[in-house]
Order: sequence, then structure tokens, then C-alpha cells
Amino acid sequence: MSGVILLAVVISAIVAVAALTLNKRKPEPPSQTTWLTPQQLDRNDFASPTAPWVVVVFTSETCDTCAAMVSKVELLKSDRVGVEVVSYQTDLSRHKRYNIDAVPTTVIADHEGVVVKSFVGPASAADLWAAVAEVREPGSTPPPEAHRPIS
Repeated sequence: MSGVILLAVVISAIVAVAALTLNKRKPEPPSQTTWLTPQQLDRNDFASPTAPWVVVVFTSETCDTCAAMVSKVELLKSDRVGVEVVSYQTDLSRHKRYNIDAVPTTVIADHEGVVVKSFVGPASAADLWAAVAEVREPGSTPPPEAHRPIS
């Protein structure tokens, strides 16, 4: 009987050491990059400086996602919303001025140049249009919880 107990203790010790060794060998989770977006624009740097709102998409001509964003953003243009596309290849100075380090970066700014909403990477047309609608008229879009399914 004491042999069985000794064997159980040895097996338990081996399992504990193996578990500790395997736990130490787990790879670190990947780092999470957070891209910064401008918080303020000089409205004189962009199209329609007198329009109440401006939507600027910083792009690269080698970026397929950027081209898709440009198509969506251009539909927002109106007498109240200026739209401008700033390409890395043709306007590096504004990319540097606003510290753009990822494309597409899309910002929505008010008449004073305060960025009130931004997107880094792709965004759906619905999200873009809702963002512009919400900043122009707060409360005009349903809150996110309104889209949750009823359980």
C-alpha cells in the first residue's frame, strides 16, 4: 500500500513539474498596436475651409483598402461637408504634419478643426455615414446597444 502512495506522489510531482514547464513555454501574446489620429486640424490646410464639417482620408496609392475608403468618403461631400483625400505619394508634407503612420486614416473635424471622430483602417459606409450624421446632429443615430439581439 505504501508503494502505491509513493508512486502517486511521484506521478503528482512529475505532472506538476511538467505543467510548470509547459506554462513557462507559452508564447507572449502579440503586442497590440494603437494608431494615433490627429486631434486638431488647421482647416485652412484642407478643402472647404468654411464648410461646417470636413472629412479627410489620409491614403496611399498602393493601398487597396484606401481606394475603397475614398469611394465611401467621397459620397459624403455636400455643401455642409467638405471632403479631401490626402495621398502619401503626392502630399507627404501633410502626412508628416499630422503624424499619420497608418493608412487609411479618416478623420471628421468640425468648423474649428477639432477632430470629433476618426477611423484607422477600413470602415463600412454605414459607419462613416452614421458618424457624420451623429456629429452633425447628436442623438440622430441609435445607441450601439439598440443593435444587440434580444435574448
